Amino acid sequence: LPAGFVMSSAEMMDAMNSMLDTLMVILIIIAAISLLVGGIGIMNIMLVSVTERTREIGIRKSLGGKRRDIRSQFIIEAGTTSAIGGVIGIALGILLANVMTAVVGAVLGTATDGFVAIPTLGGILVAFCVSVGVGILFGYLPANKAAKLNPIDALRYD
Repeated sequence: LPAGFVMSSAEMMDAMNSMLDTLMVILIIIAAISLLVGGIGIMNIMLVSVTERTREIGIRKSLGGKRRDIRSQFIIEAGTTSAIGGVIGIALGILLANVMTAVVGAVLGTATDGFVAIPTLGGILVAFCVSVGVGILFGYLPANKAAKLNPIDALRYD
């Protein structure tokens, strides 16, 4: 800072708010990339599942299985897979929040009334719903592929 530079508390607050806003945007971008990568992972798992179960799908379709039933089966499977991942992620998040509370409390010397990181029930529900939503969204393409399989070609598949 140049000599004689004076910064009022309002200017300091504006600078802090600007830094926090920038940090928030960066964290949102990182979270979006993580969700995209996770969704692509779920899509790949479901595409492999459709490929491995092509014969089963052919048998179901030849016995009168409807497209919407097959599509629903794979969408539910994708949603369940991502829900399990979401529950694991939420459990790890709660565990890390408790660890960070203890670490920051030990560093600051305020073990009881200092920094406390507690995930709210609303935040947990939003995280779970986003997890399941990503699974359903990215599971739709493989589910649709399974539903559109020709039963004759599917039965011939080895």
